[in-house]
Amino acid sequence: MTTPRGFKDRSDDSLFTLLGDVPELVRNLVTAEVDAGKAWLAKTAKDVRAGGIWAIVALFLLFWIIPILLTFAIIGLASWMAPWAAALTVVGILFVGLVIAAVMAYLNFRKVTQRESPVKSVVTDVKEIRDEF
Repeated sequence: MTTPRGFKDRSDDSLFTLLGDVPELVRNLVTAEVDAGKAWLAKTAKDVRAGGIWAIVALFLLFWIIPILLTFAIIGLASWMAPWAAALTVVGILFVGLVIAAVMAYLNFRKVTQRESPVKSVVTDVKEIRDEF
């Protein structure tokens, strides 16, 4: 007899019959999980590829916008001061920004290197458990 959803009614089966079906059910479950993982990975890879292409397009446009903006800033400052001083001012502002960004990057990377990795903590836990027993 089948249920309204099409599944076999297992209420009359014996315990041994049900236990005998467990390996097949586990195999089906593992297969379904692996297939779901493959589908997720394929969709995620497609999205990452599309996102990567758009990031490259954005970086290409940024590559051309930055010099134009810097030239605009130099020309704007040149209306108040000598052109060489305007260019030097823009370079100085960029250098200060570079130093600040480099210091912030160094501080963030130092945090990462000082943090204990999960693998090291698992190895430490396993060593402590071995020492106990």
